[in-house]
Amino acid sequence: MNLISLDIRMLRSLISVVDTGSITETARRLGRTQPAITLQLQRLEELAGTQLFRHDGRRFALTPEGDLVVNYGKSILRLHDELLSRLSAPEIEGHVVLGTPDLYAAYMLPSILGVFKKAFPRIQVQLRCALSTPLVDLVQRGEVDIALVTRMNDFTGGLVVRQEQLVWIGGEGSSAHHENPVPLALLPPGNIYRDHAIAGLDAAGHKWRIACVSESVSGLQAAVFSGMAVSVLGRSAVVPRMRELDVFPPLPKVDLLLYKAPGTTSRAALALHDYLAHYLGLEHEEPAPLGGPSLQHQPVRTRPAGAYGADGDF
Repeated sequence: MNLISLDIRMLRSLISVVDTGSITETARRLGRTQPAITLQLQRLEELAGTQLFRHDGRRFALTPEGDLVVNYGKSILRLHDELLSRLSAPEIEGHVVLGTPDLYAAYMLPSILGVFKKAFPRIQVQLRCALSTPLVDLVQRGEVDIALVTRMNDFTGGLVVRQEQLVWIGGEGSSAHHENPVPLALLPPGNIYRDHAIAGLDAAGHKWRIACVSESVSGLQAAVFSGMAVSVLGRSAVVPRMRELDVFPPLPKVDLLLYKAPGTTSRAALALHDYLAHYLGLEHEEPAPLGGPSLQHQPVRTRPAGAYGADGDF
């Protein structure tokens, strides 16, 4: 049996392409060019000695061998990143203020921050919950070290770390979505969740009224649980007693941006920034203990080596 050595960067590129469905997005996240990512995938197929991608009608998918490489690759990356965290963590200490809307604080960050605390026991994280627009101002003024926010139309800068699918939600047993006009529970004006909800209903000719305005996700949930309104939230915030509704126009995904205060040199802040960028970029599955993500393969549209599009997108 011929022994081969797989470059960790090839595995990271492969997994990112599978998770994002895009060579363009993978190149942006990893700081490489699209041709470089394509060459890595082709080289990985050469080293593996088998085809990792196959045609599936008009689409492309992982072959069984490709799926095997992805699953093992995730375990390899988890152990690799865990080792680096364990080696570097003990000497980093400090205090970091992390700002984020309560939506993400409650449903997206707990498992990641729990793993971060184990990997960096000497770093103290102070969580500050607020809406995205004021948080961007705070991080630009240096009052918040790191901010995870929803991209609004006028935002500039920041690192796109993942996308969140917006969904219509109603309470179990609620008939609010059948009312005319539709009662809505929304965030305050200027929020993109609200903008997409209203634009979608207007485009489809649905009449609507505002039944609840809340800066907190708990207020929106209360309106949904009670059956007084429907709302729009990210899919990660759908909890028991809620259900997704398919009677309204489909909603887009929104970008989540990660900001750090200008001129930040704190090793503690940089460690948290890099940690969040890494794990949120891996599509937010439950991280494994002591610093590694435990991810499940998500079917994606892919292309075999040699058949990648010029724009690099899947």
